[in-house]
Amino acid sequence: MNPDRATLSRRLCIACAMTSLFAGAVQAQDAYPSKPIRIVIGYAPGGSVDMVGRVVGDILARQLNATVVVENVPGAAGVVGAQRVVSAKPDGYTLLAGSSNEMAGTKFVNAAQKYDPAVDLTPVSLTAQAPNLWVAGAHVPVKTVDDFVKLAKANPGKYSYGSPGIGSTPHFSGELIKKTAGVYLVHIPYKGSPAMTSDLGGGNLDFAILSPTAAAPLAQSGKIRILGATTATRIATLKEVPALAEHPALKGYALSGWFALAAPKGLPPEVLTKLQKAIQTGLADPAIRQKLEAAGTPPAKGNESLAQVMRTDMDKYAELVKFARITGDN
Repeated sequence: MNPDRATLSRRLCIACAMTSLFAGAVQAQDAYPSKPIRIVIGYAPGGSVDMVGRVVGDILARQLNATVVVENVPGAAGVVGAQRVVSAKPDGYTLLAGSSNEMAGTKFVNAAQKYDPAVDLTPVSLTAQAPNLWVAGAHVPVKTVDDFVKLAKANPGKYSYGSPGIGSTPHFSGELIKKTAGVYLVHIPYKGSPAMTSDLGGGNLDFAILSPTAAAPLAQSGKIRILGATTATRIATLKEVPALAEHPALKGYALSGWFALAAPKGLPPEVLTKLQKAIQTGLADPAIRQKLEAAGTPPAKGNESLAQVMRTDMDKYAELVKFARITGDN
């Protein structure tokens, strides 16, 4: 074989090989998922993040005809689990079923956090909302938001409010109440909700931000009074409870938690599209919606921009960290 023909033959072989590889890559993308999907949840089993995450897992299993494995990796308000996902290969087989804590808030208060949610995660979809309620212990002489505003303004620093931890969404929600209404309350962080609700019901804590499901039994037993919702408008299932923003002193107030699905940075667009379509279709299922609503976590529409929600909340959190001088110690 002469040199020219040999060179041509080699080029043809290389071209065939590249074509084969490209075709294989396209086929692999079209076949996603071709192996089990792992969903990481940065909290222990049994909580709201875990519950919503498992619903998301069921949605992906059905919509993508996939095997989905849920892995609980609790620690540091979801940061440990999120870090595991950030460090994973961005191929769609390791996903984060997380919350507004580790996907927005903890960046500003956890010096050990090595990732930036806005940079190191691929936002996939909001999955559910986490509306909260501003409540008062029964020992506090208030029945309405107006009562609270007047009492707090007249007694700066006398009353306290609790949150399930520094940098949690309830913590930021409480600081936004202080900033918007121009009142001063002492923040008391707890290592979770049980001790906080115990102190609230026992008269050792004055105010707190609770989920509707956590607040319901305490309100029914007369241990707390529900004053208002931290959402921009009234909660659909609690129309009798006013939104805090309805009060003139809290006009424009809105800060609630949320749940979402994310992937490592660099997720292929084709895989992202498949995941988003699966979530949107699943959240439209009446049975899924009913399950989430019954748990006090109204489903997202499925077509909101998670990236925009993250940016908006992170901007709010950054301002609140400066306003309240929040550190890992307060």
